[in-house]
Amino acid sequence: MPGDAEEVPETAAPDGAPPNAAAPGRAGVPAPPPGLVTVGYFDERPGYAVDRPRGADSWLVTWTTAGRGRLEQGGVTTVATAGELVVLGPGVPHRYGVAADARRWAFWWVHCQARPPWGGWLRPFRVGGAVHVVGPVPRATRTPVAAAFARAHAAARWAGDAHPPAPPGVPEPGQVAVAHGWRARELALGGVEEALLLATAGGAAVAVTADGAAARSGSDAEAGVDPRVRRVVARIAADPGARHTVASLAAEVSLSPSRLAHLFTEQLGHSPMRALRDARLRHAALLLEATALPVARVAAVAGFASPHHFSRLFRARYGVPPGAYRDGPRGAGPSPPSAPSRE
Repeated sequence: MPGDAEEVPETAAPDGAPPNAAAPGRAGVPAPPPGLVTVGYFDERPGYAVDRPRGADSWLVTWTTAGRGRLEQGGVTTVATAGELVVLGPGVPHRYGVAADARRWAFWWVHCQARPPWGGWLRPFRVGGAVHVVGPVPRATRTPVAAAFARAHAAARWAGDAHPPAPPGVPEPGQVAVAHGWRARELALGGVEEALLLATAGGAAVAVTADGAAARSGSDAEAGVDPRVRRVVARIAADPGARHTVASLAAEVSLSPSRLAHLFTEQLGHSPMRALRDARLRHAALLLEATALPVARVAAVAGFASPHHFSRLFRARYGVPPGAYRDGPRGAGPSPPSAPSRE
């Protein structure tokens, strides 16, 4: 799946104007050649706009740091605000610029070919055609995302010898870097990939209204699940053996413990601690199947303080004690449930 970025303005700046100078409605601005990785940071003012009637052969990835930008492609329009990532696919006419009611639009952009996994990461955020909108990304994640783009920019400037240049703390608007060597190209793509991973892990998806406008909603809007609850579920699944508590999980999503417990139970039908217990039991079952760790060690790794308590819970869930589960035929014995049971 190809990849397209938002770099457009720099190559087409009016004669005598700085690369980030505002230019009224530039039509037909050429996109960078598809084989390159081009990374830039712009801080534009009202009047800045780029129109590509033929689209681009690469993907365009934009990350807004301040202000608002309007992006249009294939009948879908979205206004990106700080902390939102918008990706436009190749081969479809597109237009973007400072939003009509905005004083500025500061944003990172990348034109590149996408690595194979990116399509799957972005699919839940597709709002129509080749437009993907991720946001708003939680505030705690925005700095790491911006830093990943800065690293991609620094990597694109690398000549391939010694060490790549260090990314600046605060980027200078109008700076554009083009990765020519394969090392610089792959390292720059690594930075873009890091940004995509971070943004899609914590961002919210959008829905498209009847007039083609992208409207913000939770990533699980159709299922009615609050994105903060979704993040807690993902945190538990990623590391069930950690010393999670309702308080520690609530702190990660900026909620009080009581508010998280209420939201979680209301929307998923079971408490956070029930979800954690079930996740630990599933993890233990997988460890019993895949390793030769002693049962007491499996209990500890899965997050249970007491092997006896673990064995009792495991038998209640799977019908056999941990040792018998490990020794039994895998095809005939009970398998870990895919979701927590309701209380």
